[in-house]
Amino acid sequence: MLEGLNRALDHVERHLDREVDVAEAARIATTSEYHFRRLFSALAGMPLSVYVRRRRMTLAGAEVLAGEQTLLDIAVRYGYGSGEAFARAFRSVHGIGPGEARRAGAALVSQPRMSFRVVIEGSTTMRYRIVEKDAFRVVGSKARVPLVHEGVNAAAAAHVESLDEQAIVRMKELAEGEPEGVLSAVVHLTDSREEGAEVDYWIGVTTGPGAPAEDLGVLDALDVPAGTWAVFDNHGPYPAALQELWRDVFTQWFPSNPYVSRPGPELLRTQPVEIGAETDSQLWIPVERVSGSAGA
Repeated sequence: MLEGLNRALDHVERHLDREVDVAEAARIATTSEYHFRRLFSALAGMPLSVYVRRRRMTLAGAEVLAGEQTLLDIAVRYGYGSGEAFARAFRSVHGIGPGEARRAGAALVSQPRMSFRVVIEGSTTMRYRIVEKDAFRVVGSKARVPLVHEGVNAAAAAHVESLDEQAIVRMKELAEGEPEGVLSAVVHLTDSREEGAEVDYWIGVTTGPGAPAEDLGVLDALDVPAGTWAVFDNHGPYPAALQELWRDVFTQWFPSNPYVSRPGPELLRTQPVEIGAETDSQLWIPVERVSGSAGA
């Protein structure tokens, strides 16, 4: 899969001076556009659109400083219909406008060309199983929080602290099926997995798909269709081991296995403990098998 991703990035690189056909890049990577965007974001730490803009402005910045073309010619070459649009994009990456950069000979930001490779360390194994699960509901309380890749997520912790005992008791009464007990669920609102990207963060339980609304009380419900899940067991210091597991699933497990992620909440069952203390956790990621893979 990594070879396909790198060929797709070659395609992106060849088309920086025009509209990048992401659907074609995904075809080259032999995956769907949805999965291509999500996998790129997980591996690169930024959305594909941000990478394309940074690479485009890196090349454009070199031409601005060279001073051999007019700023409008450079803007047109990189697909901008006006000098104003080009200046906005340029400033979003470099922090100053192209005219100022040319006059001052300013130092600009450079986004290196990206490629992916597997680093084999041999120090970590990932225990997982594949589960086919019928449609279900996540019933609980939802808040919108930013992604935090390292350390405690203060917004998520505040949401947990805001839950009253009555809500938790009602969740436990409704709990049914796997994963068992009170859990968290993350629903990504965009294909971005960069630090600070907003997600819907649930604290709740899984239950059957048809619980009447009046039975939920003050709780919200998220309907989840039937599908395939990759389930990862984990043991380690909280929350570092969980954050490392989430990263490793997307940077190591997906590129090495015949599955891609699909839309759906990512479920985590864990027992919060003091920061740094050991705990057992279980991470559920919605997946689908890649068409044409061996054994499919």
